[in-house]
Amino acid sequence: MASHHESIIREPLITGKDITYAQITDDVLRPVENKPTKAWWIGFIVSVLGASLWVFAAGWTFWYGLGEWGLNKTVGWAWDITGFVWWVGIGHAGTLISAVLLLFRQNWRNSINRSAEAMTIFAVVCAATYIVAHMGRPWLAHFCLPLPNQYGSLWVNFNSPLIWDVFAISTYFSVSLVFWYTGLLPDIATIRDRATGLKQKIYSVCSFGWTGSVKTWQRFETVSLILAGISTPLVLSVHTIVSMDFATSLEPGWHTTIFPPYFVAGAIFSGFAMVQTLLLVARKVLALENYITMFHIESMNKIIILTGSIVGVAYITEFFIAWYSGVEYEQYAFINRATGPYWWAYWSMMTCNVISPQLLWKTSWRQNIAFSWVLSIVVNIGMWFERFVIIVTSLHRDYIPSSWAMFYPTWVDVAIFVGSIGVFFTLFLLFIRVLPSVAMAEVKLLLKGSSEQAKKKLIEEGHLDPSHVAFYKESLTKFDSVDLSAYDKSI
Repeated sequence: MASHHESIIREPLITGKDITYAQITDDVLRPVENKPTKAWWIGFIVSVLGASLWVFAAGWTFWYGLGEWGLNKTVGWAWDITGFVWWVGIGHAGTLISAVLLLFRQNWRNSINRSAEAMTIFAVVCAATYIVAHMGRPWLAHFCLPLPNQYGSLWVNFNSPLIWDVFAISTYFSVSLVFWYTGLLPDIATIRDRATGLKQKIYSVCSFGWTGSVKTWQRFETVSLILAGISTPLVLSVHTIVSMDFATSLEPGWHTTIFPPYFVAGAIFSGFAMVQTLLLVARKVLALENYITMFHIESMNKIIILTGSIVGVAYITEFFIAWYSGVEYEQYAFINRATGPYWWAYWSMMTCNVISPQLLWKTSWRQNIAFSWVLSIVVNIGMWFERFVIIVTSLHRDYIPSSWAMFYPTWVDVAIFVGSIGVFFTLFLLFIRVLPSVAMAEVKLLLKGSSEQAKKKLIEEGHLDPSHVAFYKESLTKFDSVDLSAYDKSI
């Protein structure tokens, strides 16, 4: 999807000597076509054990009720909403990379967008499990949808921000899923053309009859741009709506207009950190160093610096507004966060989210892969603490001192959260086994140079039948950004 003026190969985006279209296909499809490695099996078994823990803990909750959690009469929300907001935030980077960077024609997204989009889908699934679990009666979850029911008059309360959550998350998930799958179609067709037997039939159905014709590519690019245009406002609106769960209340520490932009910046911050966590490992294990380069790593680190700084400014602004308001309850809520019983959570949040990203200003650290990976984990730990601080420290000491209470998580709280991480990684590991983790069709656009150079390269390598030259000359004139993956079978 490179524009007409971006036909020159940008060296930082693809490294390696004499990379060909065939090599890109082979490198990206190696994990899909070959047997799983020992590293994959180890990761998958650990993830499945975590997912099994989630199944057990969630089943325990459904059977015995929310009394098995550490909630009490004062802290009615705790690890459940903390985990929900944390997972929604992680799911933001995928849509930002796919939609916003596509609209701005940032070609460095081509190598990382596929995995980031998959991460979005799986993170939203994990977030949705919290919505259902903390209802108490999960079998009535369908009452959140505006559907006719057996009572004939029971409708959802559209004044409730929790209902806004349901609509925002379901819309976000639907659009992200369609966007992700649409981008997969040309690559699924490539796998189909290289496969045999039952595998070929399965991928043939999944490819929706993709032919690779010029008209198909034109429609593909049009649909991609339309979906990107729809997805872009979702990047801003979804976490804005999640923030309104708190901002529309009268609770000190929550009732503030800074929450929407503050939550959006934090979501992008944590989302890019998780992309780094996943891709730095996948880059090494799947041998994708030529396609996920230092340019990509450094670019994501720069975004982490920017969004981390925005989050830091938001923290300071919250304290200033609490002081400036002159409201003693608001002032105490923030003093209690920093010096109260949960001070350790507050200062962990500040250290991980405000101080640690500033280390990336140093170029050598920003380009250090091991340091970037560790820092990405530190950032997401800090973002979990941020949600915990916002929720628990604002609730555990309310207007009536006699009702003040501490929250202590039970094994069920911990098991559901740890298990949700297992669910996420199980889904991600299955994804890289059955689908390409890098968008081959889009990466090849970075390699092909100008249209005429691409045609000449294929002819010289013997991958393009001379009888097709006339066809390519006509098609490339009509559609300069046509992809060459339709010939991957012969390659």
